[in-house]
Amino acid sequence: MRAHTAILCSVADQGVAALTNILVLVAAARLSTVADFARFSAVYLVFTVLLGVSGAYTGQPLVLRRGGGEATRGACRSAVVFTVGASAALGALMAAVCLLVPGDTARALMMLGLVLPVVLGQDALRYAFSTLQRPHLALGSDLVRLLCVLGALSVQVYGAEPARLILVWGLSALPALLLSAVLLHRATAGAPTALRPMLRRGHLGQRFVVEFGVGNATSQLSVLGLGAVGNPLLVGALRGATTLFGPLNVLFTSATSFGPPLLGRIADERRRVRATAGLSAVLAATAALWATALALLPDRAGRELLGDTWPTAAALLPATGSQYAAMAVGTCGLLALRMLDPRTTLSIQVVFSLTAVALMAGGYALGGVPGAAWGLCLGSLCKAAATWTRVARLRRRNPDAKESLSAGALPSAP
Repeated sequence: MRAHTAILCSVADQGVAALTNILVLVAAARLSTVADFARFSAVYLVFTVLLGVSGAYTGQPLVLRRGGGEATRGACRSAVVFTVGASAALGALMAAVCLLVPGDTARALMMLGLVLPVVLGQDALRYAFSTLQRPHLALGSDLVRLLCVLGALSVQVYGAEPARLILVWGLSALPALLLSAVLLHRATAGAPTALRPMLRRGHLGQRFVVEFGVGNATSQLSVLGLGAVGNPLLVGALRGATTLFGPLNVLFTSATSFGPPLLGRIADERRRVRATAGLSAVLAATAALWATALALLPDRAGRELLGDTWPTAAALLPATGSQYAAMAVGTCGLLALRMLDPRTTLSIQVVFSLTAVALMAGGYALGGVPGAAWGLCLGSLCKAAATWTRVARLRRRNPDAKESLSAGALPSAP
């Protein structure tokens, strides 16, 4: 497949996956009471966290592999089998525990445990197709899932319990899972399956899970903490502002998770880094344009999006838009580092995630909610500068390198 066609399919696939998640929440909101939708949203948030952990442990190391030989095909099979097996074990434990707990939320979590292997397995297959440089297969699978989930939810009646909606949503991914499994089996026929390396100490996914926890959980918990000890409006304002930039989160996730196989088509390391720098400029410009478009929204349209939260969120658009522009540069810097040496990103994530929390707290102390937003922006700027400084140092250290370090090249500890 030509490079531009592969890029188009990858971007389209990310768009379809994002659209599916958005429409699931919209459908659940229309089918549920306020209280039931709150329970559904809480369970869906648990799924989102588990999805991020799964992608960090198996998906992101997988897409860093270079070449399409037997080792890569075997790694794709192994990653999918490992994800299905691990999610089945975790889901069974979750279902067993929640079976003993009363309440609608517990029943919904029990249903999530039952469908966890289906939804996480289907997502793991998307990473496998990306690694095999067949993103059109991932796109086809996600289109099937979109049609099935919309069809399944459309026949539900108003007032359906959260547990029922979670079960219907999860099982609707089964046709896409089965289709993708057949396609992957054909693409990797004869390749070995090895699960033990994924459990060894030193597996690259272990570092990425820590990065995911530090980069995502720390910031979320810090916002909640400031809301608890300071102004509760801080949580709603910041969450409302970041919700408006949801499409950019999709682009950032796409760049991190599915960018390496596409950039890996470029043979020269110097050109790969330059291409990543160009991508950062494009994403930063996109963030600036998106922030400008949101700032120009009429007040009525803004209230249709966020209701009473719109005025406070709109006041934060300059800071949040600037933050997302900086995040675009930092995300692409991390992408460049993962192609040069994946072991260098963890320290940056830890140090500058904590720095962002400190700057947010300091900004809140000095300027209230707007100060907290500008503190987060400054933290993102610091992380972006640190990532590209590290990229420059690595390039100076080995300017004549022809091949980047891949996940498959990393030694595993015994």
